[in-house]
Amino acid sequence: MTDPSTTLQIPAALLPADGRFGCGPSRVRDAQVEALVAASRTLLGTSHRQRPVRALVGSVKAGLASLLGAPEGYEVVLGNGGSSAFWDAAAFGLIERRSAHGTWGEFGAKFAKAAKAPWLRGPAVAEAPAGARTELEVVDGVDVYAWPHNETSTGVAAPVRRIAADGALTVIDATSAAGGIDFDAAEADVYYFAPQKNLGSDGGLWLALVSPAAIERIERIAASDRYVPEFLSLKAALDNSRLDQTLNTPALATLVLLDSQLAWMNEQGGLAWAAGRAATSSSLLYRWAEGVDYATPFVARAEDRSPVVVTIDFDGVDAAAVAKTLRANGVVDTEPYRKLGRNQLRIGTFASVEPSDVEALIACVEHVVAALRA
Repeated sequence: MTDPSTTLQIPAALLPADGRFGCGPSRVRDAQVEALVAASRTLLGTSHRQRPVRALVGSVKAGLASLLGAPEGYEVVLGNGGSSAFWDAAAFGLIERRSAHGTWGEFGAKFAKAAKAPWLRGPAVAEAPAGARTELEVVDGVDVYAWPHNETSTGVAAPVRRIAADGALTVIDATSAAGGIDFDAAEADVYYFAPQKNLGSDGGLWLALVSPAAIERIERIAASDRYVPEFLSLKAALDNSRLDQTLNTPALATLVLLDSQLAWMNEQGGLAWAAGRAATSSSLLYRWAEGVDYATPFVARAEDRSPVVVTIDFDGVDAAAVAKTLRANGVVDTEPYRKLGRNQLRIGTFASVEPSDVEALIACVEHVVAALRA
């Protein structure tokens, strides 16, 4: 029997101009690729210790500080490895005794797991079921409070606000939020992320906006007798970042793509513009899902719904067949997070996604559902 999900042809007039809706790696704009081509003649294949590449790193740092509204005294730090590497680095060089974590999805839970290091006290974990979130409260003996600004696996967004506790740091995972959700940077001590979401680059690099209090903590732990592997040393990352370089050779293409994206975002109006664009795109999907009889936003509370990662549950329609049909027609990466196991679509509405493409995606989904139901 022929599989309709691989044979159904969506009319060309319905298709988006760009069919990439992934939640990471995400859409890379043509202008970024052009910047990479230009850099291939001047930067790629050259030493990352020399002035041209260090100038590129300096430009990335300045672009991020501008985009995120860095308060006075905050520094942009970057290091080798993605957000997963940062979790381990934080366990070695940022958590002093014990941490508390908000977990409402895969990635918040992974940081909590990394904090179960034998030299630390077991972390306090405030857990919520997928699709919801909870609030962290002050816990005695905790010196780091951590949660995701945006949970990529579920599409739950949480506010960034400082936890009132003596000397404790507020550490925010912003991998899928940075550059797509507005916030007050002064409410966080460490706002860290990898650049493959709103920032339209590749993985393998972590970046963080770091407060003076967090810098003092990093330097104090580094000066103690705690063993810290050099590759995971936040002090080494801080020292090298101040020289506009990384400890080990970075992927220069990642830096070029990131620098181009930051320049574009800041020229368009900065974080407020990018966040507004993402909110426009995600609102189109949420309103659509609330208006049809076969779809529902997965995140029940509207105030918890992410503006950059939209998760939509389907009822009476096989979402996997919808995603498979879309992929066969060049509309890709709408599948749900693999470990969530739900009958849903997950759609990235990052800053590079045109709202008009989201409107086209909705039309494509409606066309596919009608065909599958026929």
